[in-house]
Amino acid sequence: MELSKRLSAVAGLVTEGASVADIGTDHGYIPIYLAGRDRQTKLLAMDVNPGPLSRAAAHIREEGLGERIELRLSDGLSALKPGEVHTIIAAGMGGPLVIRILEAHPEVTASVREFVLQPQSGIRQVRAWLETHGFLIDREDMVEEDGKYYPMMRAVHGQEPRPYEETELLYGRKLLEARHPVLRAYLLREERIRKEILDALAQAGTETAAGRVREIGEELRRVREALARLEGEE
Repeated sequence: MELSKRLSAVAGLVTEGASVADIGTDHGYIPIYLAGRDRQTKLLAMDVNPGPLSRAAAHIREEGLGERIELRLSDGLSALKPGEVHTIIAAGMGGPLVIRILEAHPEVTASVREFVLQPQSGIRQVRAWLETHGFLIDREDMVEEDGKYYPMMRAVHGQEPRPYEETELLYGRKLLEARHPVLRAYLLREERIRKEILDALAQAGTETAAGRVREIGEELRRVREALARLEGEE
């Protein structure tokens, strides 16, 4: 099965041969792909809603993988036992939900070795939560697909070597260190958008606009700080 760029990048963060639970599996595409890549691996496709799980079941049957991929109706990790899998994937959901899933069943979270996370929002919040709860982000990736940018990460149990700076929480320490080209394209877009907003606010000239100018100006400063790091101008 050929995955989208986003899902392919998510699957690429999974350790080869690892047993996997895909939380919020939706169509089941990632477990199907992993079943083809790792032919002896235990795979669980899990979702809180029967509708997506039935769609995943149909796709799994079409691929002849009913014996390889187990489906479970589950609110987050509730249907997962401690030690069942090596890896948890939580992709395509908001950052607050990712955090809630990781917090809800600590005995399961403690037993999992790696977490492949692709929050659709609140990624700063996810990075900050991981740092303060004993997790180390050891890999990050970012792709652009259909005009949207998708950062993602792999986290393991461990301690970060040094506290995160705000720019790293916002844009990803590993992405900045790698001078990731997709991150650079994203930051250039964000810089352009904020400059356009500031120009429009300057023309408005209201008290409310002045408050927004300060807010957007701070965001622009952070974007430019990240760009400077990518260009080696720290």
